[in-house]
Amino acid sequence: MLLATAFLRAVATGLVGVELGLYLTSLSFQPATVGFVLGAGLVGAAMAALASTLAADRIGRRRMLVALTLLAGAGCTVAALASSVAVVTAASFVGMLNGMGRDRGAALVLEQAMLPATTTHATRTRAFAWYNVCQDIGHALGSLLAGMSTWIAAAGWDAGIGAHRATMLTAALLMLAPLPLYLRLGARVETFSGSAPVPRAPLSAESRRILMRISALFAVDGLAGGLLLTSLLSYFFFERFHASPATIGALFFAARLLNAVSHLGAAWLARRIGLVNTMVFTHVPSSLLLVTVAFAPSFPVAAVLFLLREGLVEMDVPTRQSYVMAVVRPEEATVASGITSLVRLASWAVGPTAAGMFMQTTSLMTPLVVGAAMKIAYDVLLWRAFRSVRPPEETA
Repeated sequence: MLLATAFLRAVATGLVGVELGLYLTSLSFQPATVGFVLGAGLVGAAMAALASTLAADRIGRRRMLVALTLLAGAGCTVAALASSVAVVTAASFVGMLNGMGRDRGAALVLEQAMLPATTTHATRTRAFAWYNVCQDIGHALGSLLAGMSTWIAAAGWDAGIGAHRATMLTAALLMLAPLPLYLRLGARVETFSGSAPVPRAPLSAESRRILMRISALFAVDGLAGGLLLTSLLSYFFFERFHASPATIGALFFAARLLNAVSHLGAAWLARRIGLVNTMVFTHVPSSLLLVTVAFAPSFPVAAVLFLLREGLVEMDVPTRQSYVMAVVRPEEATVASGITSLVRLASWAVGPTAAGMFMQTTSLMTPLVVGAAMKIAYDVLLWRAFRSVRPPEETA
């Protein structure tokens, strides 16, 4: 059921990630305004992650997941029907609209905390890998659906903003799709012991030390990721190479399929060289490839380089999630998942506004170059700080 909800939510996220930047452009929003609206969605996601971290184990993870789902559907619906900057921005905040194109919201915080209880230390990374495979297949299908506006125009129904509104309303319906499954989740998902919700466990001194260090690094990576949201990359391909929404959607469809395959490769590699080494030694090449995308002379060349990058960039995701869950106690899982996700979300929220300003005042490629440089710095610092902090399966 957790894999199914992750898949359904990811379809909506993949669609919004590609479509949102194009939809805001169709509303005649300037690049800086587009970045501001995207940032508002990530701020809303960060606030939701904070609420989930503090309250989910007290009021129940299922109730929190249901509330998050309803808010997302409502916010996306309002954004799809509005035209003013103020209303769209508010709807983006309330609906936690995710321009990243990847599911990194509050619902992920809770599901990530539930997942380790279903497996063992030896198979934990593989479980996270399959979880992310389901997500990225959903992201791929959602990216492909972002071509709806082109298909609607080709059918002669509406070639303007109406086609983009219809696409956003489709995303709103998809956001509500996990609701029946959340309502069917049993009480065993509330805690690792299978009992009713319990008060949040305090963090041990060692866990606090690890989370403070790794969260500081995640903030750097998150800020860089905020410069590279799928919506902004979609806008980059649209403005730089004049690619159509259908073409951009197909490109991100292929990219998410490569992401999905890479998750299984990450689990295989982590068993051989370790979680931290897998995170770092796959992430650095992906950042270097991103720089080449910025300077590509044509869309076909940029697309090939971008797909090569996407085959590597997500290999740190299941390994990172598995690593964080492994270095804290089981009863600290919700808090650890929430803190690390919250830090990343808060950092991501800053990036889109900066990226929009870069695109409007300097160059379309500036966010790609700056984001890649920051990600490389993050990888180097992560390896130096955590190469000796090993999860249980690597210390046996």
